[in-house]
Amino acid sequence: MQRSWVASPQYRHLIAALKAVRTEHNVSQRELARRLQKPPSFVNKIELLERRLDILEFVMIARALELPADELLRLISASLGD
Repeated sequence: MQRSWVASPQYRHLIAALKAVRTEHNVSQRELARRLQKPPSFVNKIELLERRLDILEFVMIARALELPADELLRLISASLGD
């Protein structure tokens, strides 16, 4: 079930961009969850907009994708446009 505070258009775009980066790095949801030491449902619920991603989790995901957090933020920010 999506919640309106989780599913704003901007947040949807952010998560779509994060998912695109994950897939471009050939990392499955299951593999990302393993790297984060979380259950696979953790990543799935974020990508399905069932839970909101906080800044600490964002940093941990960047590290798990072997990207500096500021680089991941730059990639996502660039995809958001104006």
